[in-house]
Amino acid sequence: MKASRIAAAGAAAGITVLALSAPAFAHVTVQPEGTAAKGGYAVVDFKVPNERDDASTTKLEVNFPTDHPLASVMPEPMPGWKIEVTKSKLDKPLEMHGEKITEAVTKVTWTADGKGIEPGYFEKFPLSVGQLPEDTDQLVFKALQTYSNKEVVRWIEVPQKGHDEPDNPAPVLALSAAEDGHHGSAADEESDAESAEKASADTAASDSSDGTDTTARVLGIVGIVVGAAGVAYGVLAGRRRTSA
Repeated sequence: MKASRIAAAGAAAGITVLALSAPAFAHVTVQPEGTAAKGGYAVVDFKVPNERDDASTTKLEVNFPTDHPLASVMPEPMPGWKIEVTKSKLDKPLEMHGEKITEAVTKVTWTADGKGIEPGYFEKFPLSVGQLPEDTDQLVFKALQTYSNKEVVRWIEVPQKGHDEPDNPAPVLALSAAEDGHHGSAADEESDAESAEKASADTAASDSSDGTDTTARVLGIVGIVVGAAGVAYGVLAGRRRTSA
């Protein structure tokens, strides 16, 4: 009897924990593919789960921080979604690769032209972003999630250290320390690509050279063997004639 009560209490506690933690898994979040280093570029995914049992997610709006504007924002094409990129004038121009940038992306909107995200599913919305700021540890993106029943969930509350997580937290991208001597600029990326291409070409040339040397060696050995066989045959033939 005691054991059954303990089991029942444990089950109830487990259900309570799941019930309390379930909403945390349903938040709209943002995570980098790899790292998001300060001063560099990154591909980030906005993960959008469907929280409703009777409606689909048909629209996602992601607003970009105006205190740390990003000069480069490029969405990846997604089947079943129409993508709209909104740019706005900057109060203070940015300098990127020696050029002044007077406007930046302030919002990206995905609108379903099909079923959207159906109940029980989630979807990732990828973006290439940069150059990431070096004077902050995180970027906050406020997002709006619209359902097929016209309900709008606003993921716009900024989490604060030392406080409980808000009911509708905004997606927060944590930035890692800048990589040593590398900030992911276009020139650096081009240099890296050229280095990789050169290394690949050198490897291919080396492999080709090794292959040629190996072939030459094999042919040389075969020639020696054939020559030795010919000499041996000649000697044996001469002996037979002498004996006759």
